[in-house]
Amino acid sequence: MPRILVNGYGTIGKRIAWAIKRSSDLELYGVVKTRPDYSAHLAHKNGIDIYVPSNEYIKSFEEHGISVKGVLEEALRKVDLVVDATPAKTGAMYKQLYTKYGVKAVFQGGEKHDIVDVSFNSLCNYDEAIGKNYVRVVSCNTTGLLRIICSLHRELGVRRVRAFIVRRGADPKEIKRGPINSIVLDPPTLPSHHGVDVKTVIPWLDITTAAVVIPTTLMHTHYLVIEVEDKANRSRVIEILENTPRILLVDSDKLGVKSTSELVEIARDTSRPRNDYFELLVWAQTITVNGREIVLVQSIHQEAIVVPENIDAIRAMLRLEEDKWKSIEKTDRELGVQHGWLL
Repeated sequence: MPRILVNGYGTIGKRIAWAIKRSSDLELYGVVKTRPDYSAHLAHKNGIDIYVPSNEYIKSFEEHGISVKGVLEEALRKVDLVVDATPAKTGAMYKQLYTKYGVKAVFQGGEKHDIVDVSFNSLCNYDEAIGKNYVRVVSCNTTGLLRIICSLHRELGVRRVRAFIVRRGADPKEIKRGPINSIVLDPPTLPSHHGVDVKTVIPWLDITTAAVVIPTTLMHTHYLVIEVEDKANRSRVIEILENTPRILLVDSDKLGVKSTSELVEIARDTSRPRNDYFELLVWAQTITVNGREIVLVQSIHQEAIVVPENIDAIRAMLRLEEDKWKSIEKTDRELGVQHGWLL
């Protein structure tokens, strides 16, 4: 069974490690930490082997009662693949080490496209990642955009996308990020980087995006205008989304919800792990179709949406599964990812 090391055990890394442990065809070899914080204590308590970047980190872990299995380079000699979940732009530095030991690596959306062979989304370009050495799972916002675009393109053909993105200011645990009392243009010019990032996966698309950051920690939300090749109607669009993996339709009228905080409360009440949504959440009542133009609003749980894509990327790179639909089905079944309607 392939042995997978997770370098970085923060918001994304700990979720990917959890997902690897849930995957019947993968083995979590260990995780790499730089600080003996609460997540290191929990990993140690749960029997996960902890590695550190180099020997000088060992003393601080031991002083906090956390035993260290070894250093990163020792682990790289024994694993088949590394999932790099280190802070943005750190992975590019680590790539030199992965290359030295001939270890394949999955990077996250905070890294640049030019350090990898392929930027990846399961629904859009799974086949391009098969057998590759370095793959980048695009960011949470880009993942959400690609899921909706590629699902509609497969059935209707997408010509053009215009998107306005309302970004959360920080993840719930982050205490040094903002804004606190402002709406910030991100960036103050057009386009935002999100559309550019989409084109690293589907370069043929005509897409422009704009974004703002607001004072919330609960999800991103997108307003999309999508022009398609074939005329459609609302029922057809809903049917497509109902049958697409990793997309959940939210019936506001039925559930009596209209906010991201209520979505999180539903996650709590249904005992989702960490209150996570691996799925893209599309607000059904916002879906409007006028000829070839589709308008809708969708929300993205930034802490979790990229996790299934990381597992699929591992399978493609290691040639564990060369059929994307089989990999998606297996990942979703083992992680509990749903599609159709939320409740």
